[in-house]
Amino acid sequence: MERKILMTIFFCSFILLTGCWNRRELNELSILLGLGIDKDNEQYIITAQVVNPSEIASKQGGSGKAPVVVYQGKGETLFEAVRKVTTVAPRKLYFAHLRILVFGEELAKEGIGEMIDFLLRNSEIRNDFYITVSKNSKAADVLKILTPLEKIPANSLFASLQTSANSWAPTEGITLDKLTSNMVSEGINPVLTGIQIKGNVHEGEMNTNLDQTKPKSILQYKGMAVFKHDKLIGWMNEREGRAVHFALGKVKSSVGYIKCPQGGKVVIEVVHTKSKLKTEMIKGEPHGFVQAKIQGNVAEVECQGLDLTNPKSISYIEKESEKELTKIIEKAIHHLQKDYQSDIFGFGEALNRSSPNDWAKYKKDWDQTFSQMPVTVKVDMTIRQTGTINNSPLNKMENK
Repeated sequence: MERKILMTIFFCSFILLTGCWNRRELNELSILLGLGIDKDNEQYIITAQVVNPSEIASKQGGSGKAPVVVYQGKGETLFEAVRKVTTVAPRKLYFAHLRILVFGEELAKEGIGEMIDFLLRNSEIRNDFYITVSKNSKAADVLKILTPLEKIPANSLFASLQTSANSWAPTEGITLDKLTSNMVSEGINPVLTGIQIKGNVHEGEMNTNLDQTKPKSILQYKGMAVFKHDKLIGWMNEREGRAVHFALGKVKSSVGYIKCPQGGKVVIEVVHTKSKLKTEMIKGEPHGFVQAKIQGNVAEVECQGLDLTNPKSISYIEKESEKELTKIIEKAIHHLQKDYQSDIFGFGEALNRSSPNDWAKYKKDWDQTFSQMPVTVKVDMTIRQTGTINNSPLNKMENK
């Protein structure tokens, strides 16, 4: 009896075993690492940067062929354009390893909402890729440029954006969930890092671009694209991008400098930032506040007569750094208020959290309210270390 029961359970368990019913072999797929989206009239143009497996797998340095292949498809809808790529590519695109997505500048001005819908619905797409906007060029041209050091350009773009955000801070690696959240949330607008081509596109897509110490065409992250809802409305420069990230406490590491009393510069390496942003009602009107606490080290001294063993010198560096950072943050906020009327900081979100009833009165015309709202910026700078030496050798040279 027990044997019959065990046999019944054994055979019934086969019902639960589906096996690899939807498996796809690697030789049946085009591994997509870079995706560009442009628009021509009313049609979408998809540019797919896929791996050339024979070149990547070669142990002998390859045969001189490009490590990636770029395919394009055009259609009335985004999904149709993706499927039309199969008319020129021998394999179906596989999205699971996507590293970088580039929106064309002209497309971004029209709106990227429809593209976000497609990306969120695709079950193959993960959330660990970065999204950027091409500046002064099409997304298709960006994905054609071959890059040094990294064989695959999409991997190079991913790593470069990550490194730049962590070490210099004028850029930010925005993922799909972050972009979507900022697009749909009340009281905040999204930003994306810009990317531009330096050089000639035709020269950049040839292998000869990599056969010299200084490539004729390179890709460079440049500026931050400012959005209102899902539409690109303008650009911030590098200085403004860093200021925004200081205000939001997103700077992991960066570099700045102040002028010395007797000429020259003291260079500060920022090693830690923490920021608090809030919006309060004062006399019935919203008022924004930014408080940034920053820690840094003295990285370079290019001036004479500055005694770093004297606490007054350290205090001078801290106070001057606070003044400089306060100035650039205030300037960036003013630029976004007056020129774009786009709250990318999240002052509206902060008001919604602290005072939902007041937010209900302002949310309909928040961008207009933000453009006229006073914002108080306070920066606290602390110098932690002066490096492996105290005073500069320049001081000794001065006394010779």
